[in-house]
Amino acid sequence: FEAQMRNAYGDYRIALFATNSGDPSKAAAALAKFDEAWSRLSAGPTPPQYEDDSRFAETMKAVSDLSRKAREEVGAGALPKAHETLEMVRDEIGDMHLRAGLYTISDRMNAYHKQMEKVIGDKAIDARRAGENAALLSFLIDDIVAHPPVPADPAFQSLAADAKASVEKLASAAAAGDMGAIKSAIAGLKPAYSKLFLKFG
Repeated sequence: FEAQMRNAYGDYRIALFATNSGDPSKAAAALAKFDEAWSRLSAGPTPPQYEDDSRFAETMKAVSDLSRKAREEVGAGALPKAHETLEMVRDEIGDMHLRAGLYTISDRMNAYHKQMEKVIGDKAIDARRAGENAALLSFLIDDIVAHPPVPADPAFQSLAADAKASVEKLASAAAAGDMGAIKSAIAGLKPAYSKLFLKFG
């Protein structure tokens, strides 16, 4: 079940990326594939790791509903709305994993993403707070690096190293108290993360 979910999640990641980059045809195609794979997962028996989860069926349906809503939004040309809708899919699956005592590479990537978005959206950031944020992001990216995907993929180390380097750039800028460099480093966090997420998130 987890292997099939990872495969479906790959199409989800493409849809999430495409709605963010403004590619409706790519988003629609990825969502169609994700819906098909998720329907197959939902039609099967409850896997043993989720047998004690009273919200398992509810979560599976919630993901289906969110995906359907995102497809409608993509069809209407509302890609930013579709992207926000798809963000909630990630939370639903992550919460389901946590209830079952699972913590996958996708969950680690989600934890990093949540903190990264806070840093990017902080309009009142100063050097001290930038340093604190860099320390937390460093912890989260190190956790990702320490738990590579199985089976191993050589591209992971390279992309993870780039994401880690973007955090180190922020830490160095914060230590120097250089607000121009801090803003530049913050702008570099998302591109590095996105490349890693698209392939392994």
